[in-house]
Amino acid sequence: MFSRRSFLAGSAAALAASAAPALGQSAGWTLPPEHLPRLVSMTGGVPPGEIHVDPNSFALYWTLPEGRALRYAVRVGRGDLYESGTFFIGAKKAWPSWTPTDEMIEREPEKYKKYEDGFPGGPTNPLGARALYLFLPGRGDTFLRIHGTPEPWTIGRAVSNGCVGLTNAHIAHLYQQVPIKTKAVLYPKRRA
Repeated sequence: MFSRRSFLAGSAAALAASAAPALGQSAGWTLPPEHLPRLVSMTGGVPPGEIHVDPNSFALYWTLPEGRALRYAVRVGRGDLYESGTFFIGAKKAWPSWTPTDEMIEREPEKYKKYEDGFPGGPTNPLGARALYLFLPGRGDTFLRIHGTPEPWTIGRAVSNGCVGLTNAHIAHLYQQVPIKTKAVLYPKRRA
């Protein structure tokens, strides 16, 4: 019989060894060991069942009972495109379609104008294998996402248009655990 601790450790190891090509990961590219998920201790009495994103260490924590968390390496929004705050998961989608925002098209028309009518879900879609949609009370959908990426080499960098990105294998694992209405806290970036 497995204890919760051995289950979680085994789950993290299985996740690290999962077959990425099945989720549209790049063949021939290996995630650095420091970007593999790992079980960590949390301080500060954070309740289980929450998402906490530290953009300064490119880490997302899925909190667990007994002061533990599963830590995933992430990418975050570049410059001032990253938005901190306390959100909730308002929707979840597997292999989501994607449409750039008007602001993205205005900022980089050469890159995004061709997708103004949308990009169907699939292995090359910018939202990757799964997406968790961040909402605010009274505002609804913020157009911020926690999602997969077909570009896993961007993990550990500030490169996105504001969203938090994980490898496709890691977002698929997180997606299974996170229910609708889960609290998601995105902490502020330190000023450079």
